[in-house]
Formats: sequence, C-alpha cells, structure tokens
Amino acid sequence: MKLYHFPISPNSRRVVAVLHHLDLACELQALDLSKGEHMQPYFLSLNPNHMIPTLVDGDFVLWESNAIMQYLCSKAPDNSLWPMDPKNQADVSRWQFWQASHFGRACGVFIYEHLVKKFLNQGEPDASEIAKAEDSFHRFASVLEAHLAGREWLVGDGVTLADLSVGSFLDLAEMAQYPIASYAEILRWYGNIGQLPAWQSSAPAKIA
Repeated sequence: MKLYHFPISPNSRRVVAVLHHLDLACELQALDLSKGEHMQPYFLSLNPNHMIPTLVDGDFVLWESNAIMQYLCSKAPDNSLWPMDPKNQADVSRWQFWQASHFGRACGVFIYEHLVKKFLNQGEPDASEIAKAEDSFHRFASVLEAHLAGREWLVGDGVTLADLSVGSFLDLAEMAQYPIASYAEILRWYGNIGQLPAWQSSAPAKIA
C-alpha cells in the first residue's frame, strides 16, 4: 500500500495513526502542497479532488480519510478501532460523519486563517470569517463536551476510529487559536488520545 499525505494535516495524521495502531505496512509519500504537487497529472489521476490523503492498494485507489480508516481496519480483522457490533460500528461511523460535516469544518476555518494563509503567503486572517467560525465551533464543541462527560472515549470502553477522527483536529488547537480553553472534558479526552503510542508516533514535525 502507498499513502499520499501532507504530514501536518489532521486528515492525514489520523490515517497514519491507524496504520501505526494496526501495525500495517504502507509506504508514506508526503506531498508538498506549497509546490503544487497535489495538482500534478499523476496525482489528479488518483484523486480528481486534488486532496490528501489518498491510498493506493494495488489497483484500488481510495480517497476520503474516514473511508480510508475504515478500509485499513479490514486489513486487521477483529481490531477494536472498528468494532464488529453493528450498533457500536454505526456509532463510530456517526461520529466520523459528524466530524466531517460539522466539527472539522469549524476547526478548518481557524486552520486556514491562522496557519494555511501564513504558509502560502495569502495575507492576514479574516476577522469576519473567524467570528463566524467561533459561533460554529462553540455550537459543536458544546455537543462534544456534553457527550464526553463521564466518558473516557467517544464510543464504548476503548479508543475507536471515532476518537481519532474527531480528535485529529485538536493537535492544531493552540497554533490555530481555537477558542477551546473552557472545554475541560474535550481537553481531558484529547489528553487520553495523546497518550496513545500510535498517536505519538504519527506526530508530524511542528511548524512555526
């Protein structure tokens, strides 16, 4: 298998963490987005969305990080990241959809305004966009905070894909200036994720 990724991307990191957690062999190919490597014809033939991560497994090509995570779990049957119980599996999937549709989108605005713009020399953060993102962030962070009260993990008694999908955006919380300081349950829970060997080993080099 080969994974095209961008190391500091939350979408990429969570896939790499799954690879490490399941001890799966996979070649990692980092793309330099600042040089437009994701727009090259060879990559567009794999992912017409020109986005990372993208997994190639023989003649099978898969994009969308949450789908890749679920697929990787099929390589290691009976693992706890993707539980076999239909209700627990649906619950994990629910949180992955929630991350993609809501929480990740809110966090993504902070990442773009405070980090990506700087990285690509696209100017200063847009205060109006950040204000809108703060409203969205608080709306969905409140949902996550309430759910985590009294829980170590999002679903069941152990770490699952749900935790890695939702938690992946929190690695950039300080640099991207999320308004997260008052969410004690979220910070406690992310501390649990931070203790996972696979999360630690998947950590990218920090950016300035």
